[in-house]
Order: sequence, then C-alpha cells, then structure tokens
Amino acid sequence: MIRVTLPHHLRNLARVDAEVHLEVDQPLTTRSILDALEETYPVLRGTIRDHVTTERRDFIRFFACGQDLSCEPVDDPLPDRVASGEEPFRVVGAMAGG
Repeated sequence: MIRVTLPHHLRNLARVDAEVHLEVDQPLTTRSILDALEETYPVLRGTIRDHVTTERRDFIRFFACGQDLSCEPVDDPLPDRVASGEEPFRVVGAMAGG
C-alpha cells in the first residue's frame, strides 16, 4: 500500500483526508502513482497533470524521502521507503510570489 499526501485544495476536491492509500502497479514510479491516484479519484484528472500531454502542471511539485522529484523522469523507480509505505509520496502545491 502506497501513501500519498495531497495539498489542501486537492484534498478538498477529492474529499479525502491528508493522506490517501493506494494499490499501485509495479514498477513503482511517479507515473504509476499518478495513474492510480487519478483512477481512484477521477475528479483529480487534469489537476496534477495536463489531460493531453500528462505533463506536471505548473505549481505542482512531487517529493519522496526529502527529495524533489518534480523534474525527474516520471518513469524512474521511486525509493524503496515509498514502495514499502514507510514514507509517503508527496504532491505539493508550490508557492509563488515576489
């Protein structure tokens, strides 16, 4: 079981608590987690990544085990601690301002 945390606005949209638990197909990658998340919570389709290109939306970031994975290839394997459920995969709304 994979743990995923979502930012407040996406939790409200999906009507979930701070953390969701998902069954995710192997290999465990950012893509496989996002596929499972959107399949389980269809209302999130298009909010985290573009409908057509599946590229990460601006101001959305991905973290695992303290590492920013936002610009890493989405098919790279995720850390074992995420795969074991020890650490969550975090979807974070990035801050902007000046």
